[in-house]
Amino acid sequence: MKTRDRILECALQLFNQQGEPNVSTLEIANEMGISPGNLYYHFHGKEPLVLGLFERFEEELTPLLDPPVDLRLDAEDYWLFLHLIVERMAQYRFLFQDLSNLAGRLPRLARGIRNLLNALKRTLAALLSSLKSQGQIQGDTRTLGQLVEQITLTLLFSMDYQRILARDSQVGIVVYQVMMLVAPHLEPVPRHAAEQLAMRYLED
Repeated sequence: MKTRDRILECALQLFNQQGEPNVSTLEIANEMGISPGNLYYHFHGKEPLVLGLFERFEEELTPLLDPPVDLRLDAEDYWLFLHLIVERMAQYRFLFQDLSNLAGRLPRLARGIRNLLNALKRTLAALLSSLKSQGQIQGDTRTLGQLVEQITLTLLFSMDYQRILARDSQVGIVVYQVMMLVAPHLEPVPRHAAEQLAMRYLED
């Protein structure tokens, strides 16, 4: 692995564990056993490090937010799709700890986050619309639009909520929470299947 990639991996681990504001570039260099000058050669400070990690997060998440327009999935595939999104967010969870302050300090990051959120909401709206066309979900455009907002808020803040409660961030809990938001809008048969699957996520 190249030194640049090793630096990003180390920074990601420390940022996730301690929170980005609590980690200095000197601590990252010490953790890696390299000189601060070596780190500075690759990243001129912490801001480029954060932006480098965001770019990696964006590259990994974007393919999930651009499914084919005519995509038709089985019911369980929708939840797997959701699980993959939550996994990517969990891998870069430091980005969502105190997100408003981080975005306020880094305008480029703020623009990127807004673009990703808009893409996420479009994807969620398309998936709910597909479920509705299959007769699996109820609700008018306004109701499903509000559901998209609730899902987005849950995805953004659920892991940080777990952190505040001194719990380990768990992907399964976030998926469960989103499924429980969607379940009341589902028709009886898919609702029962979703609730059973959601309980498995909670137990895991």
